[in-house]
Amino acid sequence: MMGKKVLITGGTGLIGRHLTKILLKKGYEVAYLSRKKKDIPSVRVFEWNFENGYLEEGALDNLHFLVHLAGEGVAESRWTEKQKKNILSSRIDTISFLADQLKKQKVLPAAFVSASGSSYYGEDSGNVKHTESSPPGNDFLSQVTIQWEKAADLIKDQDVRTVKLRTGVVLSKDGGALPQIAAPAKFGFGAPLGSGKQWIPWIHIDDICQMYVDALENESWQGAYNAVATPAVTNEELTKQICMALNKPQWLPNVPAFALKLVFGKMASVVLGSSYLINERIVKETNFKYRFPEIGAAVKEALV
Repeated sequence: MMGKKVLITGGTGLIGRHLTKILLKKGYEVAYLSRKKKDIPSVRVFEWNFENGYLEEGALDNLHFLVHLAGEGVAESRWTEKQKKNILSSRIDTISFLADQLKKQKVLPAAFVSASGSSYYGEDSGNVKHTESSPPGNDFLSQVTIQWEKAADLIKDQDVRTVKLRTGVVLSKDGGALPQIAAPAKFGFGAPLGSGKQWIPWIHIDDICQMYVDALENESWQGAYNAVATPAVTNEELTKQICMALNKPQWLPNVPAFALKLVFGKMASVVLGSSYLINERIVKETNFKYRFPEIGAAVKEALV
């Protein structure tokens, strides 16, 4: 008998690839929505184009769970007006299209789990500690994340249990921010960025993917969660842990903020901004068990 079908957008990304392995091992049937046909072992790929209103026939057939991971990377290129539109559209318009398709085809998944961002609370909120009930920020990434979560409510409003995982920096050897952050340290140039005092919300790849599984399988999960480990770490502490894991010195002065702004423009807020999230709902309302609750072990596993 085939397992329950999980349909994933953005399945070829960092979290999607790792989550797919876990779901397949647990006996689920995994399918992706992709702009292009791809040959992926054990995964059925359906084409879609939300801009043209196209969804391949059969994509929503026998659907049990829906996972939304699609979204243009916020740190992949400078924030031109065009790139800002891509960042917004790739998150929001995709969900709106899916909500329309579910309604049109009269499909009701048992649960919908959507990625969201730690930037909900602001690109730079200093030393303020945010629980899930903290108010949102008002800068560009906050506005993106607020609209992202509102779009997810289009599916929630169809009486589908909906979970939003506000995710920070995912620590993994297979991609994401860590290999880039660690690259200078590998050559002995490990240095904090800016003041080094900015807080970084983090989580190990194994833990964020297990959160997705728990959110799908456990009916008590609903609404938004700070999908991070606590405590957050400073950029300085993360740099130190990276250097220790790689057995490299940390000896250079900090990379000054003005230099990063010259290189990245407004996008520099991604590395210079401070954001401290507290996983209050995960700790108090769920039975989730972290495999990597401590930054040193998480960095070491993800790098060595």
